[in-house]
Amino acid sequence: MQAMTYTQEELMMTMTGNEFHGAALLDEDGHEIPITEEMIVHACDELMKQCHFPGQHG
Repeated sequence: MQAMTYTQEELMMTMTGNEFHGAALLDEDGHEIPITEEMIVHACDELMKQCHFPGQHG
């Protein structure tokens, strides 16, 4: 008997019941611009620069 293998998408569909294919922004002309991991990391880095955490100096 051969072990069954699943893609990550198939596993997510099974676990969540949702078929998620990614996310995109729309430009002014209605063209989709896929949101990349790099874009998310950059946005998080920019937010971290604006945050003030207790105990931090400066």
